[in-house]
Amino acid sequence: MNDHNTSTAGGGAVSVDTGPVADDGPDSGDEAQPARSRARRWATTYGARLSFTGAVIATVFLWFSTTPSLLPRGPLFQGVVSAGAAAVGYLLGAFFAWFARYLVSRSEPWPRPRRNAWIVIGVVAAAGTAVMLYWFARWQDELRDLMGVDHLSWGAYPQILAIAVVVFLVLLLLGQAWGALVRLLTRRLSRHVPPRISAAVAVIVVLVVSLVFVNDVVAKNTMHALNSTFAAVNDESTPDSEPPTSPLRSGGPESLASWASLGRMGRAFVSTGPSATEIGEFNGALAEEPIRVYAGIDSAPDIDAAADLAAHELVRAGGLDRAVIGIASTTGTGWINRANPDSLEYMFNGDTAMVSMQYSTLPSWLSFLVDQERARQAGRALFEAVDKVVRKVPEAQRPKIVVFGESLGSFAGESPFGSIPTMAARTDGVLLTGPTFSNTLWRDTTDERDADSPEFLPVVDAGEQVRFIGDAADLDRPIAEPWSTPRIVYLQHASDPISWWSPDLILSEPDWLDERRGPDVLDATRWIPFVTFLQVAADMAVSVDVPDGHGHNYLAAIPKAWAKILEPAGWTDADTERLLPHLTRE
Repeated sequence: MNDHNTSTAGGGAVSVDTGPVADDGPDSGDEAQPARSRARRWATTYGARLSFTGAVIATVFLWFSTTPSLLPRGPLFQGVVSAGAAAVGYLLGAFFAWFARYLVSRSEPWPRPRRNAWIVIGVVAAAGTAVMLYWFARWQDELRDLMGVDHLSWGAYPQILAIAVVVFLVLLLLGQAWGALVRLLTRRLSRHVPPRISAAVAVIVVLVVSLVFVNDVVAKNTMHALNSTFAAVNDESTPDSEPPTSPLRSGGPESLASWASLGRMGRAFVSTGPSATEIGEFNGALAEEPIRVYAGIDSAPDIDAAADLAAHELVRAGGLDRAVIGIASTTGTGWINRANPDSLEYMFNGDTAMVSMQYSTLPSWLSFLVDQERARQAGRALFEAVDKVVRKVPEAQRPKIVVFGESLGSFAGESPFGSIPTMAARTDGVLLTGPTFSNTLWRDTTDERDADSPEFLPVVDAGEQVRFIGDAADLDRPIAEPWSTPRIVYLQHASDPISWWSPDLILSEPDWLDERRGPDVLDATRWIPFVTFLQVAADMAVSVDVPDGHGHNYLAAIPKAWAKILEPAGWTDADTERLLPHLTRE
Protein backbone atom coordinates (compact mmCIF):
# COMPACT_ATOMS: atom_id res chain seq x y z
CA MET A 1 0.00 0.00 0.00
CA ASN A 2 1.16 3.55 -0.65
CA ASP A 3 1.65 6.55 1.56
CA HIS A 4 -0.92 8.48 -0.49
CA ASN A 5 -3.87 6.03 -0.29
CA THR A 6 -6.40 7.79 1.97
CA SER A 7 -10.03 7.57 3.06
CA THR A 8 -12.62 9.86 4.59
CA ALA A 9 -15.28 9.12 7.15
CA GLY A 10 -19.00 9.26 6.63
CA GLY A 11 -19.21 8.86 2.90
CA GLY A 12 -16.35 11.17 1.98
CA ALA A 13 -14.25 10.45 -1.07
CA VAL A 14 -11.48 7.94 -1.01
CA SER A 15 -8.23 8.90 -2.66
CA VAL A 16 -6.69 5.80 -4.13
CA ASP A 17 -3.49 5.63 -6.13
CA THR A 18 -4.67 5.22 -9.71
CA GLY A 19 -1.48 6.21 -11.39
CA PRO A 20 1.89 7.85 -10.98
CA VAL A 21 2.36 10.84 -8.74
CA ALA A 22 5.70 12.57 -9.12
CA ASP A 23 7.85 12.90 -6.05
CA ASP A 24 8.69 16.53 -6.67
CA GLY A 25 5.47 18.15 -7.72
CA PRO A 26 2.53 17.98 -10.14
CA ASP A 27 2.51 15.58 -13.05
CA SER A 28 4.77 17.01 -15.71
CA GLY A 29 3.04 14.94 -18.38
CA ASP A 30 4.95 12.09 -19.90
CA GLU A 31 2.85 12.30 -23.07
CA ALA A 32 4.04 15.85 -23.64
CA GLN A 33 7.64 14.76 -23.49
CA PRO A 34 8.07 12.01 -26.09
CA ALA A 35 11.85 12.26 -25.77
CA ARG A 36 11.76 10.86 -22.23
CA SER A 37 13.05 7.33 -22.25
CA ARG A 38 10.79 4.38 -21.52
CA ALA A 39 13.06 3.41 -18.63
CA ARG A 40 12.64 6.82 -17.00
CA ARG A 41 8.88 6.76 -17.43
CA TRP A 42 8.76 3.35 -15.79
CA ALA A 43 11.03 4.50 -12.96
CA THR A 44 8.91 7.60 -12.37
CA THR A 45 5.67 5.61 -12.38
CA TYR A 46 7.00 2.88 -10.14
CA GLY A 47 8.90 5.27 -7.84
CA ALA A 48 5.72 7.24 -7.20
CA ARG A 49 4.15 4.14 -5.75
CA LEU A 50 6.92 3.50 -3.26
CA SER A 51 6.21 4.21 0.38
CA PHE A 52 8.64 6.67 1.91
CA THR A 53 7.76 5.49 5.42
CA GLY A 54 8.18 1.91 4.28
CA ALA A 55 11.62 2.72 2.88
CA VAL A 56 12.68 4.29 6.18
CA ILE A 57 11.54 1.34 8.28
CA ALA A 58 13.00 -1.12 5.76
CA THR A 59 16.38 0.56 6.17
CA VAL A 60 16.17 0.30 9.95
CA PHE A 61 15.21 -3.38 9.76
CA LEU A 62 18.08 -3.99 7.35
CA TRP A 63 20.45 -2.56 9.95
CA PHE A 64 18.84 -4.64 12.70
CA SER A 65 19.44 -7.80 10.67
CA THR A 66 23.20 -7.30 11.04
CA THR A 67 23.11 -7.09 14.84
CA PRO A 68 24.69 -10.00 16.75
CA SER A 69 22.74 -13.22 17.07
CA LEU A 70 23.70 -16.71 18.24
CA LEU A 71 25.59 -18.25 15.32
CA PRO A 72 28.00 -17.29 12.52
CA ARG A 73 26.51 -16.70 9.08
CA GLY A 74 27.80 -16.97 5.54
CA PRO A 75 27.28 -14.23 2.91
CA LEU A 76 24.44 -15.94 1.03
CA PHE A 77 22.48 -16.70 4.17
CA GLN A 78 23.02 -13.25 5.68
CA GLY A 79 22.04 -11.59 2.40
CA VAL A 80 18.73 -13.45 2.32
CA VAL A 81 18.09 -12.74 6.02
CA SER A 82 18.78 -9.01 5.52
CA ALA A 83 16.49 -8.88 2.49
CA GLY A 84 13.71 -10.60 4.40
CA ALA A 85 14.13 -8.21 7.34
CA ALA A 86 14.03 -5.19 5.04
CA ALA A 87 10.90 -6.52 3.32
CA VAL A 88 9.16 -6.97 6.68
CA GLY A 89 10.18 -3.43 7.63
CA TYR A 90 8.84 -2.03 4.38
CA LEU A 91 5.54 -3.83 4.85
CA LEU A 92 5.14 -2.52 8.39
CA GLY A 93 6.08 1.04 7.40
CA ALA A 94 3.70 1.12 4.44
CA PHE A 95 0.88 -0.34 6.50
CA PHE A 96 1.22 2.03 9.42
CA ALA A 97 1.49 5.05 7.10
CA TRP A 98 -1.77 4.00 5.41
CA PHE A 99 -3.41 3.25 8.76
CA ALA A 100 -2.48 6.67 10.15
CA ARG A 101 -4.11 8.38 7.18
CA TYR A 102 -7.15 6.15 7.52
CA LEU A 103 -7.55 7.11 11.20
CA VAL A 104 -7.44 10.86 10.53
CA SER A 105 -9.78 10.46 7.53
CA ARG A 106 -7.91 12.73 5.20
CA SER A 107 -9.82 13.52 2.01
CA GLU A 108 -6.61 14.30 0.11
CA PRO A 109 -3.29 12.51 0.01
CA TRP A 110 -0.52 13.87 2.13
CA PRO A 111 2.17 15.57 0.05
CA ARG A 112 4.63 13.15 -1.41
CA PRO A 113 8.19 13.57 -0.14
CA ARG A 114 10.26 15.68 -2.49
CA ARG A 115 13.09 14.18 -4.44
CA ASN A 116 15.56 15.66 -1.96
CA ALA A 117 13.97 13.59 0.80
CA TRP A 118 14.58 10.43 -1.17
CA ILE A 119 18.16 11.50 -1.77
CA VAL A 120 18.66 12.10 1.93
CA ILE A 121 17.24 8.71 2.91
CA GLY A 122 19.39 7.10 0.21
CA VAL A 123 22.56 8.72 1.55
CA VAL A 124 21.66 7.86 5.15
CA ALA A 125 20.85 4.29 4.17
CA ALA A 126 24.14 3.87 2.31
CA ALA A 127 26.23 5.37 5.11
CA GLY A 128 24.36 3.54 7.85
CA THR A 129 24.58 0.23 6.01
CA ALA A 130 28.34 0.64 5.57
CA VAL A 131 28.72 1.31 9.30
CA MET A 132 26.50 -1.66 10.24
CA LEU A 133 28.39 -3.97 7.89
CA TYR A 134 31.61 -2.86 9.58
CA TRP A 135 30.19 -3.75 13.00
CA PHE A 136 28.70 -6.93 11.58
CA ALA A 137 32.21 -7.95 10.50
CA ARG A 138 33.56 -7.19 13.97
CA TRP A 139 30.81 -9.19 15.67
CA GLN A 140 31.17 -12.07 13.22
CA ASP A 141 34.91 -12.27 13.85
CA GLU A 142 34.38 -12.26 17.60
CA LEU A 143 31.68 -14.95 17.39
CA ARG A 144 33.75 -17.08 15.02
CA ASP A 145 36.71 -16.88 17.38
CA LEU A 146 34.52 -18.12 20.24
CA MET A 147 33.45 -21.13 18.15
CA GLY A 148 36.70 -21.82 16.34
CA VAL A 149 35.33 -20.95 12.90
CA ASP A 150 37.33 -19.22 10.14
CA HIS A 151 36.70 -15.52 9.57
CA LEU A 152 34.82 -14.32 6.51
CA SER A 153 36.93 -12.72 3.80
CA TRP A 154 36.34 -9.04 3.14
CA GLY A 155 34.89 -9.99 -0.21
CA ALA A 156 31.95 -11.58 1.60
CA TYR A 157 30.50 -8.24 2.68
CA PRO A 158 29.85 -6.79 -0.81
CA GLN A 159 28.25 -10.16 -1.59
CA ILE A 160 25.92 -9.78 1.38
CA LEU A 161 24.85 -6.35 0.18
CA ALA A 162 24.33 -7.42 -3.44
CA ILE A 163 22.29 -10.49 -2.45
CA ALA A 164 20.20 -8.43 -0.03
CA VAL A 165 19.37 -5.82 -2.68
CA VAL A 166 18.38 -8.37 -5.33
CA VAL A 167 16.22 -10.46 -3.01
CA PHE A 168 14.60 -7.37 -1.50
CA LEU A 169 13.66 -6.05 -4.94
CA VAL A 170 12.04 -9.36 -5.80
CA LEU A 171 10.04 -9.31 -2.56
CA LEU A 172 9.13 -5.66 -3.13
CA LEU A 173 7.82 -6.39 -6.62
CA LEU A 174 5.64 -9.17 -5.23
CA GLY A 175 4.29 -6.79 -2.59
CA GLN A 176 3.63 -4.10 -5.18
CA ALA A 177 1.72 -6.59 -7.32
CA TRP A 178 -0.44 -7.43 -4.29
CA GLY A 179 -1.06 -3.72 -3.67
CA ALA A 180 -1.95 -3.14 -7.33
CA LEU A 181 -4.60 -5.83 -7.06
CA VAL A 182 -6.09 -4.09 -4.02
CA ARG A 183 -6.16 -0.74 -5.84
CA LEU A 184 -7.79 -2.25 -8.91
CA LEU A 185 -10.54 -3.88 -6.87
CA THR A 186 -11.07 -0.69 -4.88
CA ARG A 187 -11.64 1.35 -8.05
CA ARG A 188 -14.13 -1.19 -9.37
CA LEU A 189 -16.07 -1.36 -6.11
CA SER A 190 -16.12 2.44 -5.71
CA ARG A 191 -18.53 2.66 -8.64
CA HIS A 192 -21.19 0.87 -6.61
CA VAL A 193 -20.46 1.34 -2.88
CA PRO A 194 -19.10 4.14 -0.68
CA PRO A 195 -15.35 4.60 -1.08
CA ARG A 196 -14.32 3.66 2.45
CA ILE A 197 -16.35 0.49 2.29
CA SER A 198 -14.88 -0.37 -1.10
CA ALA A 199 -11.34 0.10 0.22
CA ALA A 200 -12.00 -2.08 3.27
CA VAL A 201 -13.75 -4.76 1.23
CA ALA A 202 -10.96 -4.78 -1.34
CA VAL A 203 -8.31 -5.34 1.32
CA ILE A 204 -10.34 -8.09 3.00
CA VAL A 205 -11.16 -9.86 -0.26
CA VAL A 206 -7.59 -9.81 -1.54
CA LEU A 207 -6.29 -10.87 1.87
CA VAL A 208 -8.75 -13.77 2.11
CA VAL A 209 -8.03 -14.86 -1.44
CA SER A 210 -4.30 -14.68 -0.73
CA LEU A 211 -4.66 -16.76 2.42
CA VAL A 212 -6.84 -19.32 0.65
CA PHE A 213 -4.36 -19.45 -2.20
CA VAL A 214 -1.44 -19.89 0.18
CA ASN A 215 -3.19 -22.49 2.35
CA ASP A 216 -5.16 -24.47 -0.22
CA VAL A 217 -2.88 -24.18 -3.22
CA VAL A 218 0.68 -23.30 -2.21
CA ALA A 219 0.78 -25.02 1.18
CA LYS A 220 -1.07 -28.17 0.11
CA ASN A 221 0.89 -28.59 -3.09
CA THR A 222 4.14 -27.80 -1.30
CA MET A 223 3.38 -30.31 1.46
CA HIS A 224 2.37 -32.88 -1.13
CA ALA A 225 5.61 -32.30 -3.00
CA LEU A 226 7.64 -32.41 0.22
CA ASN A 227 5.92 -35.58 1.40
CA SER A 228 6.52 -37.20 -1.98
CA THR A 229 10.14 -36.08 -2.03
CA PHE A 230 10.95 -37.19 1.50
CA ALA A 231 8.98 -40.40 1.08
CA ALA A 232 11.16 -41.16 -1.93
CA VAL A 233 14.27 -40.35 0.13
CA ASN A 234 12.95 -42.63 2.88
CA ASP A 235 12.87 -45.49 0.35
CA GLU A 236 16.56 -45.04 -0.35
CA SER A 237 19.42 -46.38 1.76
CA THR A 238 22.56 -44.75 3.07
CA PRO A 239 25.85 -45.98 1.57
CA ASP A 240 26.71 -47.94 4.72
CA SER A 241 23.32 -49.70 4.96
CA GLU A 242 23.22 -53.43 4.24
CA PRO A 243 20.58 -56.02 5.18
CA PRO A 244 21.63 -57.65 8.46
CA THR A 245 22.58 -61.31 8.54
CA SER A 246 22.09 -61.50 12.31
CA PRO A 247 18.72 -62.19 13.99
CA LEU A 248 19.75 -59.57 16.55
CA ARG A 249 18.89 -56.80 14.08
CA SER A 250 15.55 -55.76 12.61
CA GLY A 251 15.34 -56.46 8.91
CA GLY A 252 17.49 -59.57 9.33
CA PRO A 253 16.61 -63.25 9.71
CA GLU A 254 13.47 -63.94 11.80
CA SER A 255 12.74 -60.20 12.02
CA LEU A 256 9.11 -59.14 12.39
CA ALA A 257 9.87 -56.01 10.33
CA SER A 258 11.07 -56.28 6.75
CA TRP A 259 14.27 -54.57 5.65
CA ALA A 260 12.38 -52.43 3.12
CA SER A 261 9.86 -51.21 5.72
CA LEU A 262 12.50 -49.76 8.08
CA GLY A 263 13.02 -46.59 6.05
CA ARG A 264 16.31 -44.85 5.29
CA MET A 265 17.20 -43.94 8.89
CA GLY A 266 15.98 -47.26 10.29
CA ARG A 267 18.15 -49.18 7.85
CA ALA A 268 21.10 -46.97 8.82
CA PHE A 269 20.41 -47.56 12.53
CA VAL A 270 20.42 -51.35 12.34
CA SER A 271 23.33 -51.46 9.88
CA THR A 272 25.76 -49.33 11.86
CA GLY A 273 27.23 -49.33 15.32
CA PRO A 274 30.21 -51.23 16.73
CA SER A 275 30.43 -54.97 16.26
CA ALA A 276 31.18 -57.42 19.06
CA THR A 277 34.72 -57.69 17.69
CA GLU A 278 35.29 -53.93 17.76
CA ILE A 279 33.84 -53.62 21.25
CA GLY A 280 35.92 -56.54 22.50
CA GLU A 281 39.11 -55.05 21.08
CA PHE A 282 38.33 -51.71 22.69
CA ASN A 283 37.55 -53.18 26.12
CA GLY A 284 40.08 -56.00 26.02
CA ALA A 285 37.41 -58.58 26.82
CA LEU A 286 35.04 -60.89 25.01
CA ALA A 287 31.97 -58.82 24.03
CA GLU A 288 28.42 -59.62 23.07
CA GLU A 289 26.84 -58.59 19.78
CA PRO A 290 24.61 -55.56 20.51
CA ILE A 291 20.89 -55.80 19.70
CA ARG A 292 19.25 -53.10 17.60
CA VAL A 293 15.56 -53.23 16.68
CA TYR A 294 13.48 -50.68 14.81
CA ALA A 295 10.00 -50.19 13.37
CA GLY A 296 9.74 -47.98 10.30
CA ILE A 297 6.78 -45.93 9.21
CA ASP A 298 5.92 -48.70 6.71
CA SER A 299 6.39 -51.49 9.22
CA ALA A 300 2.91 -51.07 10.76
CA PRO A 301 -0.34 -49.27 9.93
CA ASP A 302 -0.17 -46.69 12.74
CA ILE A 303 1.94 -45.38 15.62
CA ASP A 304 0.58 -47.71 18.30
CA ALA A 305 1.01 -50.74 16.05
CA ALA A 306 4.58 -49.67 15.21
CA ALA A 307 5.39 -49.28 18.92
CA ASP A 308 4.00 -52.75 19.68
CA LEU A 309 5.97 -54.19 16.77
CA ALA A 310 9.18 -52.61 18.05
CA ALA A 311 8.55 -54.01 21.55
CA HIS A 312 7.89 -57.50 20.15
CA GLU A 313 11.04 -57.21 18.04
CA LEU A 314 12.91 -56.44 21.26
CA VAL A 315 11.53 -59.57 22.89
CA ARG A 316 12.21 -61.71 19.80
CA ALA A 317 15.84 -60.62 19.60
CA GLY A 318 16.44 -61.38 23.28
CA GLY A 319 16.59 -57.79 24.47
CA LEU A 320 14.99 -58.58 27.84
CA ASP A 321 18.07 -60.64 28.74
CA ARG A 322 20.48 -57.74 28.23
CA ALA A 323 21.89 -55.46 30.93
CA VAL A 324 20.60 -52.24 29.36
CA ILE A 325 17.67 -51.41 27.08
CA GLY A 326 17.98 -48.04 25.37
CA ILE A 327 14.73 -46.44 24.17
CA ALA A 328 15.70 -44.00 21.42
CA SER A 329 13.24 -41.29 20.40
CA THR A 330 13.91 -40.08 16.87
CA THR A 331 13.62 -36.85 14.93
CA GLY A 332 11.07 -36.60 12.12
CA THR A 333 12.96 -38.70 9.59
CA GLY A 334 13.72 -41.37 12.17
CA TRP A 335 17.28 -40.09 12.74
CA ILE A 336 19.19 -40.91 15.91
CA ASN A 337 22.46 -39.33 17.01
CA ARG A 338 24.76 -42.37 16.77
CA ALA A 339 26.89 -41.19 19.69
CA ASN A 340 24.14 -42.31 22.09
CA PRO A 341 23.69 -46.00 21.20
CA ASP A 342 27.36 -46.44 20.28
CA SER A 343 28.49 -45.07 23.66
CA LEU A 344 26.18 -47.38 25.60
CA GLU A 345 27.25 -50.40 23.57
CA TYR A 346 30.94 -49.76 24.25
CA MET A 347 30.37 -48.99 27.94
CA PHE A 348 28.41 -52.19 28.59
CA ASN A 349 30.59 -54.40 26.38
CA GLY A 350 27.74 -55.03 23.93
CA ASP A 351 25.34 -56.28 26.62
CA THR A 352 22.69 -53.88 25.35
CA ALA A 353 19.52 -53.69 23.29
CA MET A 354 18.49 -50.50 21.46
CA VAL A 355 14.90 -50.01 20.32
CA SER A 356 13.38 -47.20 18.29
CA MET A 357 10.69 -46.33 15.76
CA GLN A 358 9.90 -43.83 13.01
CA TYR A 359 6.77 -41.65 12.98
CA SER A 360 7.36 -39.39 9.95
CA THR A 361 9.39 -39.02 6.78
CA LEU A 362 9.77 -35.25 7.16
CA PRO A 363 12.95 -33.59 8.42
CA SER A 364 12.97 -32.43 12.03
CA TRP A 365 12.24 -28.74 11.38
CA LEU A 366 9.23 -29.59 9.24
CA SER A 367 8.02 -32.31 11.61
CA PHE A 368 8.28 -29.73 14.38
CA LEU A 369 5.74 -27.58 12.51
CA VAL A 370 3.29 -30.21 11.24
CA ASP A 371 4.02 -33.51 13.03
CA GLN A 372 4.57 -32.39 16.61
CA GLU A 373 1.59 -34.34 17.92
CA ARG A 374 2.80 -37.48 16.13
CA ALA A 375 6.17 -37.08 17.83
CA ARG A 376 4.46 -36.89 21.22
CA GLN A 377 2.30 -39.91 20.47
CA ALA A 378 5.27 -41.91 19.22
CA GLY A 379 7.34 -41.12 22.31
CA ARG A 380 4.57 -42.23 24.62
CA ALA A 381 3.58 -45.30 22.62
CA LEU A 382 7.13 -46.63 22.31
CA PHE A 383 7.98 -46.19 25.98
CA GLU A 384 4.72 -47.73 27.18
CA ALA A 385 5.06 -50.69 24.80
CA VAL A 386 8.61 -51.44 25.95
CA ASP A 387 7.75 -50.85 29.60
CA LYS A 388 4.88 -53.33 29.30
CA VAL A 389 7.09 -56.19 28.13
CA VAL A 390 9.88 -55.35 30.58
CA ARG A 391 7.47 -55.48 33.53
CA LYS A 392 6.73 -59.10 32.69
CA VAL A 393 10.29 -59.90 33.77
CA PRO A 394 10.80 -60.51 37.52
CA GLU A 395 11.94 -57.25 39.07
CA ALA A 396 15.31 -58.58 40.21
CA GLN A 397 16.12 -59.70 36.67
CA ARG A 398 14.93 -56.67 34.73
CA PRO A 399 17.42 -54.77 32.57
CA LYS A 400 18.11 -51.11 33.11
CA ILE A 401 15.83 -48.86 31.04
CA VAL A 402 17.36 -45.67 29.67
CA VAL A 403 15.80 -43.04 27.42
CA PHE A 404 17.52 -40.69 25.01
CA GLY A 405 16.68 -38.35 22.13
CA GLU A 406 17.87 -35.19 20.42
CA SER A 407 15.98 -32.12 19.25
CA LEU A 408 12.45 -33.26 18.35
CA GLY A 409 13.55 -36.64 19.69
CA SER A 410 14.04 -35.04 23.11
CA PHE A 411 10.50 -33.70 22.88
CA ALA A 412 9.21 -37.21 22.12
CA GLY A 413 11.49 -38.73 24.75
CA GLU A 414 10.08 -36.72 27.64
CA SER A 415 6.46 -37.00 26.52
CA PRO A 416 5.61 -40.14 28.54
CA PHE A 417 6.43 -38.34 31.78
CA GLY A 418 4.55 -35.57 33.53
CA SER A 419 7.34 -34.62 35.93
CA ILE A 420 10.98 -35.24 36.77
CA PRO A 421 10.08 -37.54 39.71
CA THR A 422 7.88 -39.61 37.39
CA MET A 423 10.69 -39.82 34.84
CA ALA A 424 13.09 -40.92 37.56
CA ALA A 425 10.64 -43.48 38.92
CA ARG A 426 10.10 -45.16 35.55
CA THR A 427 13.63 -45.15 34.12
CA ASP A 428 17.22 -45.88 35.16
CA GLY A 429 18.67 -42.87 33.36
CA VAL A 430 17.76 -40.23 30.79
CA LEU A 431 19.83 -38.07 28.43
CA LEU A 432 17.97 -35.53 26.31
CA THR A 433 20.01 -33.24 24.06
CA GLY A 434 19.12 -30.00 22.29
CA PRO A 435 15.60 -29.64 23.74
CA THR A 436 13.07 -27.47 21.88
CA PHE A 437 10.91 -24.71 23.32
CA SER A 438 7.96 -27.11 23.03
CA ASN A 439 9.54 -29.52 25.55
CA THR A 440 6.99 -28.89 28.29
CA LEU A 441 8.80 -30.79 31.03
CA TRP A 442 12.11 -29.13 30.20
CA ARG A 443 10.52 -25.69 30.18
CA ASP A 444 8.57 -26.21 33.43
CA THR A 445 11.65 -27.58 35.20
CA THR A 446 13.81 -24.70 33.96
CA ASP A 447 11.25 -22.19 35.23
CA GLU A 448 11.49 -23.80 38.68
CA ARG A 449 15.29 -23.42 38.84
CA ASP A 450 17.09 -22.42 41.99
CA ALA A 451 17.72 -18.74 42.65
CA ASP A 452 20.77 -17.21 40.98
CA SER A 453 21.13 -20.02 38.44
CA PRO A 454 20.87 -18.75 34.83
CA GLU A 455 18.32 -19.97 32.33
CA PHE A 456 20.95 -21.27 29.92
CA LEU A 457 22.37 -23.52 32.69
CA PRO A 458 19.81 -23.91 35.49
CA VAL A 459 20.22 -25.72 38.78
CA VAL A 460 17.08 -27.44 40.10
CA ASP A 461 16.81 -28.70 43.68
CA ALA A 462 20.58 -28.44 44.03
CA GLY A 463 21.01 -30.96 41.20
CA GLU A 464 19.72 -33.83 43.30
CA GLN A 465 17.85 -35.58 40.46
CA VAL A 466 18.20 -33.65 37.21
CA ARG A 467 21.16 -31.67 35.92
CA PHE A 468 21.44 -29.27 33.01
CA ILE A 469 24.79 -29.16 31.25
CA GLY A 470 26.48 -27.34 28.41
CA ASP A 471 29.52 -29.60 28.51
CA ALA A 472 30.83 -32.45 30.64
CA ALA A 473 32.35 -30.13 33.25
CA ASP A 474 28.84 -29.10 34.27
CA LEU A 475 27.93 -32.63 35.37
CA ASP A 476 29.29 -31.86 38.83
CA ARG A 477 27.22 -28.71 39.23
CA PRO A 478 26.39 -27.52 41.79
CA ILE A 479 28.25 -30.19 43.78
CA ALA A 480 29.78 -33.47 42.75
CA GLU A 481 27.85 -35.50 45.32
CA PRO A 482 25.30 -36.50 46.29
CA TRP A 483 23.54 -37.14 43.01
CA SER A 484 20.75 -39.60 43.63
CA THR A 485 19.89 -42.24 41.10
CA PRO A 486 18.31 -42.58 38.61
CA ARG A 487 20.03 -39.60 37.03
CA ILE A 488 18.56 -37.31 34.39
CA VAL A 489 20.56 -34.94 32.18
CA TYR A 490 19.49 -32.23 29.75
CA LEU A 491 22.39 -31.34 27.44
CA GLN A 492 21.95 -27.87 25.90
CA HIS A 493 24.22 -25.22 24.46
CA ALA A 494 23.82 -21.53 25.25
CA SER A 495 24.15 -20.84 21.52
CA ASP A 496 21.58 -23.41 20.36
CA PRO A 497 18.72 -21.55 18.62
CA ILE A 498 16.61 -24.73 18.59
CA SER A 499 16.40 -24.48 22.38
CA TRP A 500 16.05 -20.73 22.77
CA TRP A 501 13.73 -19.77 19.93
CA SER A 502 10.20 -19.07 21.11
CA PRO A 503 7.25 -16.87 20.06
CA ASP A 504 7.75 -15.10 23.40
CA LEU A 505 10.84 -13.45 21.91
CA ILE A 506 8.59 -11.16 19.89
CA LEU A 507 7.65 -8.95 22.83
CA SER A 508 9.52 -10.33 25.87
CA GLU A 509 13.21 -10.28 26.72
CA PRO A 510 14.34 -13.82 27.55
CA ASP A 511 16.18 -14.60 30.76
CA TRP A 512 19.09 -16.08 28.80
CA LEU A 513 19.85 -12.57 27.51
CA ASP A 514 18.88 -10.67 30.65
CA GLU A 515 20.88 -12.87 33.04
CA ARG A 516 24.47 -14.07 32.90
CA ARG A 517 25.34 -15.07 29.34
CA GLY A 518 26.50 -18.43 28.13
CA PRO A 519 30.21 -18.77 27.26
CA ASP A 520 29.62 -18.63 23.49
CA VAL A 521 27.01 -15.85 23.44
CA LEU A 522 28.38 -12.38 22.66
CA ASP A 523 28.03 -9.62 25.23
CA ALA A 524 26.98 -7.40 22.32
CA THR A 525 23.85 -9.50 21.69
CA ARG A 526 20.81 -7.53 22.81
CA TRP A 527 17.11 -8.24 22.83
CA ILE A 528 15.18 -6.11 20.34
CA PRO A 529 11.39 -6.59 20.01
CA PHE A 530 10.49 -8.59 16.90
CA VAL A 531 14.11 -8.48 15.69
CA THR A 532 15.50 -11.03 18.16
CA PHE A 533 12.63 -13.36 17.31
CA LEU A 534 13.51 -13.14 13.60
CA GLN A 535 17.26 -13.37 14.21
CA VAL A 536 17.06 -16.53 16.34
CA ALA A 537 14.55 -18.03 13.90
CA ALA A 538 17.09 -17.45 11.12
CA ASP A 539 19.85 -19.03 13.23
CA MET A 540 17.84 -22.25 13.36
CA ALA A 541 18.56 -22.81 9.67
CA VAL A 542 22.32 -22.99 10.31
CA SER A 543 22.20 -24.50 13.79
CA VAL A 544 24.33 -27.57 12.97
CA ASP A 545 26.87 -25.75 10.76
CA VAL A 546 29.18 -25.10 13.72
CA PRO A 547 31.75 -27.19 15.60
CA ASP A 548 30.80 -29.64 18.33
CA GLY A 549 29.94 -27.90 21.59
CA HIS A 550 28.11 -25.01 19.92
CA GLY A 551 24.73 -24.46 18.32
CA HIS A 552 22.82 -27.69 17.76
CA ASN A 553 25.92 -29.87 17.34
CA TYR A 554 26.23 -32.43 20.16
CA LEU A 555 28.85 -35.18 20.34
CA ALA A 556 31.72 -35.20 22.86
CA ALA A 557 29.58 -34.47 25.92
CA ILE A 558 27.28 -37.44 25.20
CA PRO A 559 29.56 -40.32 26.30
CA LYS A 560 30.76 -38.28 29.26
CA ALA A 561 27.17 -37.75 30.35
CA TRP A 562 26.32 -41.46 30.01
CA ALA A 563 29.38 -42.41 32.04
CA LYS A 564 28.16 -40.17 34.85
CA ILE A 565 24.49 -41.17 34.56
CA LEU A 566 25.04 -44.94 34.62
CA GLU A 567 28.56 -45.36 36.06
CA PRO A 568 29.30 -48.62 34.16
CA ALA A 569 31.34 -51.08 36.19
CA GLY A 570 35.07 -50.70 35.52
CA TRP A 571 34.61 -47.75 33.17
CA THR A 572 36.95 -44.79 33.70
CA ASP A 573 37.30 -41.23 32.45
CA ALA A 574 40.28 -42.40 30.45
CA ASP A 575 38.05 -44.94 28.71
CA THR A 576 35.67 -42.14 27.76
CA GLU A 577 38.51 -40.13 26.25
CA ARG A 578 39.68 -43.18 24.29
CA LEU A 579 36.12 -43.69 23.07
CA LEU A 580 35.65 -40.22 21.58
CA PRO A 581 37.52 -40.88 18.28
CA HIS A 582 35.24 -43.87 17.68
CA LEU A 583 32.05 -41.79 17.83
CA THR A 584 30.15 -39.82 15.21
CA ARG A 585 26.78 -38.12 14.98
CA GLU A 586 25.84 -39.54 11.59
